[in-house]
Amino acid sequence: MTQPDRTTPDRTQLTDAPHTSFARIAVGIDFSPSSQYALEVARTRFPGAAIRLLHVTDARVTATPDLMGGMTPALPDPNLLQTMEHADMGRLNGLVMDGEETELLVGDPVTGLLDAAQHWGADLLIVGTHAKGSLEHFFLGSTAEKLVARSPIPVLTVRLGR
Repeated sequence: MTQPDRTTPDRTQLTDAPHTSFARIAVGIDFSPSSQYALEVARTRFPGAAIRLLHVTDARVTATPDLMGGMTPALPDPNLLQTMEHADMGRLNGLVMDGEETELLVGDPVTGLLDAAQHWGADLLIVGTHAKGSLEHFFLGSTAEKLVARSPIPVLTVRLGR
């Protein structure tokens, strides 16, 4: 009689095992349906984990396109940024559930999300992905791609089905 191979887990072990390896999960929120789906994934796939919703108010909105295809920073309008922060905090508070935390930052979304997740001690960062046009992707790139490339912690990217 042969013994079962113990090096390969049984399929039911993979799907039914509790997800306990990630205790602190940061979720990048940009208020899109994709980021709301990322939050849903965090809540349903990792029950019991501490969840922190991270939103970065993008300070680059005060930049203007230049002739070389880049962006030229402009002096940020404090009133505009304050209005955006206030609106973003209201929207963030509308998403948070009891026991979850929020953090609102201002700046570059990639750097802000990575710094906040690391500072909080996140074990995992979850973000939604967006389908962009090829021209927009060429000039701006993908925030999710940049996060995956630069993050010292695991990043789970999720895409909302059509």
